[in-house]
Amino acid sequence: MKVNSRILAGLGGIAVAGLALAGCAGGGGDAPQGGSLTIWVDADRATVLEDVAAQFEEDRGVSVELVVKEFGDIRDDFVTQVPTGNGPDIIVGAHDWLGKLVQNGVVAPLELGDKAAEFQEVAVTAMSYEGQTYGLPYSVENIALLRNTALAPEAPATMDEAIATGDELIAAGQAQYSFLVGLDPNASDPYHLYPLQASYGAPVFEITADGTYDATKLALGGAGGEAFATQLAAWGAAGVLNTNISGDIAKEEFVAGKAPYFLTGPWNVPAIAEAGIEYSIDPIPTAGGETATPFVGVQGFYISAKSENPIAASEFLLNYVGTEEVQTALYEVGGRAPALLSAFDAAQGDADVAAFGAVGAEGVPMPNVPAMDAVWADWGATEVAIINNQGDPVALWQAMVASIEGKIAG
Repeated sequence: MKVNSRILAGLGGIAVAGLALAGCAGGGGDAPQGGSLTIWVDADRATVLEDVAAQFEEDRGVSVELVVKEFGDIRDDFVTQVPTGNGPDIIVGAHDWLGKLVQNGVVAPLELGDKAAEFQEVAVTAMSYEGQTYGLPYSVENIALLRNTALAPEAPATMDEAIATGDELIAAGQAQYSFLVGLDPNASDPYHLYPLQASYGAPVFEITADGTYDATKLALGGAGGEAFATQLAAWGAAGVLNTNISGDIAKEEFVAGKAPYFLTGPWNVPAIAEAGIEYSIDPIPTAGGETATPFVGVQGFYISAKSENPIAASEFLLNYVGTEEVQTALYEVGGRAPALLSAFDAAQGDADVAAFGAVGAEGVPMPNVPAMDAVWADWGATEVAIINNQGDPVALWQAMVASIEGKIAG
């Protein structure tokens, strides 16, 4: 096993401190010695955790087995196997899995204690459900507006301003599109369009005082949602939104210099930079007058409710994965900004990370409630129908809300 000396050097300095904290994290008792942990992780994260596992084994005498799985398979396999006693002790996963994991009784709370203040607040909120924290966050991610500065020297404050600039460029023969965002012909992309919807005051669910969601109060409807639906129809009729332009096509066209603006995430920045496009990462312009708040996606690690070694599992996450060295290493292999504040501050030496982080600071966690499973299909299909002018936008939106409410009630 190849061990990263930089990570191990950093971890070595916290080993003694970890002895004191482990008892608090795991619910009492001495620091773990002996036993084993099984961790399900995808290939990218495994390269970092191999080094961390080696140090943990040396420090604590706890053997760690990493089982590499496809990320998309982890949640469902975990839900299936934990009740049988055959599941792992720890998994890596997305924060929006949490409601389903809690509902199925397969994940244990993780007491962060004072350490919670060391992470971005949005990350801790995302890993919380019904007043309890269930996971250790390690990354945050969100979309922003990518701007071709050669075509559009100034950032737009509103969508109307962005589209007007784009239309002028098209008229002058300098662009082919006023604005690009990748959509799907059957499912649209509510994730990418959400900040524009939110600027009309139409979140998915009501947001409580602590930043979490009240899944009993669907907030898609009302005047804000209907105004957004009307605007979707107008953008579709004008060609600003096109359900035949997929994410890949939108990227290719922006990289080719055919549009001043591209609503996307950090995953597309490398291709844009490699193409030599001079770009800026800007806040998403408002369409409805309120702040265009994107969804923030958080990834982290969960402990099984059936783990036979919960103290060791907590110790591994809090005092090893939750360090600046490891969170930085995970950022370096995955490209997602660290959730730990000290690691995030260091990563902001990269201007792109800092810019996406500034936009994400205005965002909200993607809903992690089980009721969200009843939202996506109707939401996306309705956006397609409205963008393609297949009916009255307000009536279509109202029918969507009624359908979702019925599914949640059922």
